[in-house]
Amino acid sequence: MTEDTASAALEGKRMALESRLRSAGRLMVAYSGGADSAYLAYAAHRVLGAEMLAVIADSPSLSRAHLREAVDFAKSQGIPLQVIETNELEHAEYVRNDGSRCFHCKDELFNVMAQAGVPLGFSTVAYGMNVDDMGEFRPGQKAAAQHHVIAPLAEAGLTKSEIRTLAQRAGLRIWDKPASACLSSRIAFGLPVTRETLESIERAEEALFAMGFRQFRVRHHGELARIEIAREELDRMLSLPMFQRASAALKRLGYKYVALDMEGYRSGSMNALLPLEEIGTATGQTLSSREAAK
Repeated sequence: MTEDTASAALEGKRMALESRLRSAGRLMVAYSGGADSAYLAYAAHRVLGAEMLAVIADSPSLSRAHLREAVDFAKSQGIPLQVIETNELEHAEYVRNDGSRCFHCKDELFNVMAQAGVPLGFSTVAYGMNVDDMGEFRPGQKAAAQHHVIAPLAEAGLTKSEIRTLAQRAGLRIWDKPASACLSSRIAFGLPVTRETLESIERAEEALFAMGFRQFRVRHHGELARIEIAREELDRMLSLPMFQRASAALKRLGYKYVALDMEGYRSGSMNALLPLEEIGTATGQTLSSREAAK
């Protein structure tokens, strides 16, 4: 495919997205501040204007820095925004942190959004799933299906990289924003999700960010913190002074052991700890070991 042909194909997808959004009518967008949901909110606002509302869930699993960034982006684009509180930590099914945790998180989110939308006249909810997400272990998609939440980006055939390209063309600063799942995704399955643990993870990642790292995760394994650093940034961590600095910072937060994962950062690495049967149950699919490890 030539560059011109690829560009034309992407423009066709952008137009398909706008057409789908126009047909949705008054629309609430589940907005997290990440590149996908931010572009979806931007596109929906361009098409629907005041007939759309971006909604971000404020809970202990969302870092304060990401909340501020999400609010600032919406304000900079004039996107109508409502911050709502979700209470997933009050649900035992979420706190126990098994393979269905994300389902219970999204179930809580979509329930709260539906309740908030009724008096405002919003009957349709959209979220930022894209084509690439459809092949991954994401139990939240099951919750979206049960709540009849639409996925305009996926319906338009847009991939993650295409969404970032469209965001860049639109001059949106979020086009190259690193992916960032909720803080609960850092906790090893089987360990309970608590407010205290989430706060420790947030402070640990703030410490690494202050050291100049951009794409990373601090994975929580009880007394052990496992650091994943993007491969392009890994060289900076591979020195004794940086080891000592990072270790000292995390130990001050209560971790007894600090480990550096030599495979580097990869999305969804905690899923490798789940048995295949649990992944299949959470997604409603039968997965091979190769598929589950992606």
